[in-house]
Amino acid sequence: MSSARARSRGQPVPAEEAAARAEAEHTTCAGAGMPLTARVLFAVVNSDGVLVRGLGAASANRLSTGMYQVVFDQDVTGASFVGTVGLPGSAGLAPAGQVAVAGRTGIPNAVFVTTFDGAGTSADRPFHLAVLS
Repeated sequence: MSSARARSRGQPVPAEEAAARAEAEHTTCAGAGMPLTARVLFAVVNSDGVLVRGLGAASANRLSTGMYQVVFDQDVTGASFVGTVGLPGSAGLAPAGQVAVAGRTGIPNAVFVTTFDGAGTSADRPFHLAVLS
């Protein structure tokens, strides 16, 4: 990708040395004291509620404007949830917005996600969701 094109998307092109340094920093959680049963689940969901990809994510759907349900392959009632507005691809910047996440009432293996525009009004936004179980 040309540097002019990368700049138009809001990110500078990394120097070769920065990219090489980042590649060399790949690590695992083995030394972080995580229990052997720990699992990180995730979902990337389009603004229309379609599950683009995930790990442990079984399905996703849009319930109403700015309201989504993401179903996982295990009970997540004791997990932590982290969500952010984000495009489903690896290029570009997502539209301005906010995300709120919570366990899904009545469905122990699902997460309820609400998305908002930059002004705080319910709006359909693509998002990334991480579940730390």
